[in-house]
Amino acid sequence: MMEKEMQNMPNHLAIIPDGNRRWAKERGLQPWEGHEAGAKNTEALIRYALKKGIYCLTLWGSSVDNLKKRPLQEKKALLDIYKRYFTELLTNPDIDEQEARINFIGKWEEQFPDSLKSILYAIIEKTQRYEKKMLNFMLAYNGDDDMLQAVQKIQDKCAAGVKITAATLKKNLLTANLPAVDYLVRTGGDAHLSAGFMMWDVANAQLYFAQEKFPDFNEEKLEQALEEYTTRQRRFGK
Repeated sequence: MMEKEMQNMPNHLAIIPDGNRRWAKERGLQPWEGHEAGAKNTEALIRYALKKGIYCLTLWGSSVDNLKKRPLQEKKALLDIYKRYFTELLTNPDIDEQEARINFIGKWEEQFPDSLKSILYAIIEKTQRYEKKMLNFMLAYNGDDDMLQAVQKIQDKCAAGVKITAATLKKNLLTANLPAVDYLVRTGGDAHLSAGFMMWDVANAQLYFAQEKFPDFNEEKLEQALEEYTTRQRRFGK
């Protein structure tokens, strides 16, 4: 991209990485082998996005249903992938070089074993003072659950008659510390959203639906998506 185009990069890029299981099925592989391929691709995309100048990058790792309703063997394999991947992330020099603060958002503390949670806690502790970039993983996350819990929190702590503003709602979401999403990319060929993903934060986002299943959505494909973003005009209802 040319320098002028770089100035029009999204401040917050969110990715819904769909298609790992279908990618595996097409190749006669087990579902978790698709998740493994997706994890490897995730590493490459994070490195690319951070170096490209994206300030805030959010990736949806799993919904609550992904962890509750998938077969036990697949769930165990997914948790093992998380453990290996995040252990490597803990010592990844790119994170330190980019000074990227890492956040884990969702009900992962309720769903993950202690051995995995300890790794995530270590990453949070190590990167909590970084301010140049933000890298967010949505784990055991549903946007509709997030909205409901925010409303419940407001109801519990606000006195009757208090005016509820947009700022009040945002402050009570799990994504309270994240900027609004500018660009939402979904892979896998299906043009839809799922489980209310960041429903408040994507209200004014530009949407991009890639045909490639996530393991095939490489740096070149992300580059194409970002190039398209630079050609769009965001009107915000004007």
